[in-house]
Amino acid sequence: MPSPDSAPNRNTRQRRAIRDAFVTADRPLNPNEVLELAAAGHEGIGIATVYRNIKNLVEEGWLTTVELPGESARYELAGKAHHHHFHCKQCGKVYELSGCLSGFKAMAPEGFEVTGHEVLLYGVCRSCGEAR
Repeated sequence: MPSPDSAPNRNTRQRRAIRDAFVTADRPLNPNEVLELAAAGHEGIGIATVYRNIKNLVEEGWLTTVELPGESARYELAGKAHHHHFHCKQCGKVYELSGCLSGFKAMAPEGFEVTGHEVLLYGVCRSCGEAR
């Protein structure tokens, strides 16, 4: 029988802090970013706690995984409308882009069926651009 601390739906103060980090940031976060945001004001949160809670929140459907080529996974709140991402190459943060371009199906070779797509923009975010 699992211990109460390993129960995925247990609402501990650490779990609340981790959930609050995602809600407050409102962008995809990697585990280290989650730790930094959640630990501010909630001492005692470690990286193992962050990883365990992220795993549970993904399994529960509260978070979804954001995969970037050559990068470790990031996570964002689940249930959002279709969107894409912007990756700042200076600070490494990932931001959500609203909307979607159309016409992807027309780009596929004749006879191919498009069933989905991913668009990832790279560049420098506003904060990094202003710091130049």
